[in-house]
Formats: sequence, C-alpha cells, structure tokens
Amino acid sequence: MNVSDVMTRDVQVATPEQSIREAALLMVKIDAGTVPVGQDNRLVGMLTDRDITVRAVAKGLGPDTPVREVMSADVKYCYEDQAVEEVARNMADIQVRRLPVVNRDKRLVGILSLGDLAVRSNCATDEALRGVSTPGGEHSQSKR
Repeated sequence: MNVSDVMTRDVQVATPEQSIREAALLMVKIDAGTVPVGQDNRLVGMLTDRDITVRAVAKGLGPDTPVREVMSADVKYCYEDQAVEEVARNMADIQVRRLPVVNRDKRLVGILSLGDLAVRSNCATDEALRGVSTPGGEHSQSKR
C-alpha cells in the first residue's frame, strides 16, 4: 500500500507572511493542528498549534506575529508513491506525527498523519506511535 492510498488530499496552506492568528483560524476551520507553509508554489515550512504556543505565546509574541517567525523551516516530507510501512518507520525515527506528502516534482499533494495510518491503513501503526511518543528527539521544543 502506498502513501497516496491513505493520505489526506485536501490540504490548506498558510503563507510565511500571514499572522499566526490567521494561521490559527485556518487550523480551526479545517480542524487540524498543523498547516504546511508555502510560498511561490514551494513548501517552505510547517506550522503547528504547538509552534504557536511554545515559540510565540510562551515568548510573549503577539497574534500578529508572522508565521515565518515561528514555523519549522526544516520540513520533513514523504513521497506519494512510497510504501506506507517505510514512511511509518521513518515517522517513528524522526518523531513526527504528520508529514507533508509531495509528488516526484516536489509539489504538495497531501498530508499523512498517524490518524490516517490508523484509520485507512492495514499496516501496524504501533512502531510509528511508539517512536513518535518517545520523549525528546530532533523536534523537541525544549531544544530551542
């Protein structure tokens, strides 16, 4: 089974210039805790509700702060034609709950979440969940 078989296809994108308030409202609208950040048809970052909380609110930044100031610019992604099992292992290794999905031209075509794996995949999600849930890792907010 490939990522394209289980990913969420309807992806909303924030821009680096948008305020974190606008991005948060987009998250509310789409009922998601993360949005990809794009500029000039390129994926340039990811913004999570945790980024807003830890990198903005906890540091006293206001709601008009641009997304670029708090987003994660080091974007991990997967390809739509990759095997789900391979990507699930990678999610565990790099400790992320969601990955943007791109085609081989590097155009954003979807998002893959642990929820997608659990609901739409017949592969075991145990390894991915265990890896992602281990404290610490590259994306730990305490490292900033």
